[in-house]
Amino acid sequence: MKIGIAQINPLVGDFAGNAAKIVGRAEQARGRGCELVVFSELVLSGYPPRDLLEKDDFVQAGLSALAYLVSRIQGIGVILGYVDRNPAPEGKPLFNAAVLFENGRILHKAFKRLLPTYDVFDESRYFEPGTDNGVVDFRGRRLALTICEDVWNDKEIFERPLYHSDPVAAMSDAGADLLVNVAASPFDLAKPAFRERMLAAAARKYRLPVVFANQVGGNDSLVFDGASSAFDTDGRLVARAGEFVEDLVVFDTDALSGDVRPQSASTAEAVYRALVCGTHDYVAKCGFSKVVIGLSGGIDSALVACIAADALGAANVHTVFMPSRYTSPDNFTDTQSLAANLGIAYQVIPIDDIFAAFARSLCPDFDPARPGITEQNIQARIRGTLLMGISNRDGALVLSTGNKSELAVGYCTLYGDMNGGLAVISDVPKTLVYEISRYLNRRGEIIPQRIIDKVPSAELAPNQTDQDDLPPYDVLDRILERYVERRRSAEDLAGEGFDRALVQDVIRRIDRSEYKRRQAAPGIKVTAKAFGEGRRLPLAKRFVPVA
Repeated sequence: MKIGIAQINPLVGDFAGNAAKIVGRAEQARGRGCELVVFSELVLSGYPPRDLLEKDDFVQAGLSALAYLVSRIQGIGVILGYVDRNPAPEGKPLFNAAVLFENGRILHKAFKRLLPTYDVFDESRYFEPGTDNGVVDFRGRRLALTICEDVWNDKEIFERPLYHSDPVAAMSDAGADLLVNVAASPFDLAKPAFRERMLAAAARKYRLPVVFANQVGGNDSLVFDGASSAFDTDGRLVARAGEFVEDLVVFDTDALSGDVRPQSASTAEAVYRALVCGTHDYVAKCGFSKVVIGLSGGIDSALVACIAADALGAANVHTVFMPSRYTSPDNFTDTQSLAANLGIAYQVIPIDDIFAAFARSLCPDFDPARPGITEQNIQARIRGTLLMGISNRDGALVLSTGNKSELAVGYCTLYGDMNGGLAVISDVPKTLVYEISRYLNRRGEIIPQRIIDKVPSAELAPNQTDQDDLPPYDVLDRILERYVERRRSAEDLAGEGFDRALVQDVIRRIDRSEYKRRQAAPGIKVTAKAFGEGRRLPLAKRFVPVA
């Protein structure tokens, strides 16, 4: 049997648009000789729909769209994810469901059994867990239909399984001979390799071919990489769709072969593609077509400009350089060169006169040679206000340019450089910013080399550098990765050889900056633990980790 694995980029709540994409891919799969086509988890509504699930008319619109698809698609079996009602008088009112239908008839429904509530997931808020989904006969195969997390609980893979049951094991025992998993598995830089190993291990363990259909595209802070795939009974990858693009690949269960698209060759390439995809989809799905970016002459804003140009086209990117008395002469040249290399619009708005007016009113004893934190933040807020003014005037979304390292320790200004509608690289550590920038320059200079080589500086005071106030970024990022992403304690970090006083200071900065991050623009998640909805800490607290 030939199976089409279709990954589409749904827009949450666009039932008509999502249904039209499903029809198109089903017809394409049928045209390639497929007897079955598989789509991703909640593909009809888009994932994650969040509290839209509390709106009855949203749920009903999805059910109406499903009825349309069941009647509309002929000549091929279809598996897709949708939201179903729970008819029982108790429990959560909805199921995260998947359905198999063919030629106007629903043949089987499955309800997600394992509902994740960690990191960015909160599915128990809305859904009732399913029970035994059984297996279904289709075209001579015994299909086990699972939904995303249902395959993420093998005790041989996970040191501490989160759930008390293993749906895959139960379905194998029930006589399944083909495992189908429909998923909305978000990208992070370690996820694709781990996910592939996990699915391959399941195929080998149960001697079952595995079909994995994943969502693709950006929705809010999440980016789904796609990379839908199939594995034979030896765990060998035999089909794989493209990353960060809509695609259809065909898997032949008899020949155990299929289409295999290439993967990103490096972490830098994968993260860059994720950022481009996430930026394009956030901007477009929020109804914008243009963006505005403040260029500083530093590497962060340079990388964001590159991402925006790739995501939206150079004609839709407006950059603004806003120099002050503290701006290095090199930055005038470097920002111009960057804009010329990318073919994007470039404007200069000096801020010294505006800054002087603020300083006279607020800080009458201001010494330009020694600006304090108030005067430094005024400059950042002037720049943020100008960008928001351009946004209002031109209908362009402001892209803020702060990286994860800065956001972690609060090295950023509320209502200043934090202004914006999307914080593009807010989950990218500074060291990875450099790695991605070097990747972009691998075939020629896009980001001027001097931007990559120069010492990082906010340029809010004379001769200022980031390392006047922060530890070296390679040290800071290693502490952040352990404390934020791996949740290591201060004592653990000290035990790994980090200076105790430095660890204490970095953790103190991270914890006290939570109030800033709560007011930040949404960012694109690319690491295992991003700041935002997946990291929920109280603002008012009195717990101090001790190294």
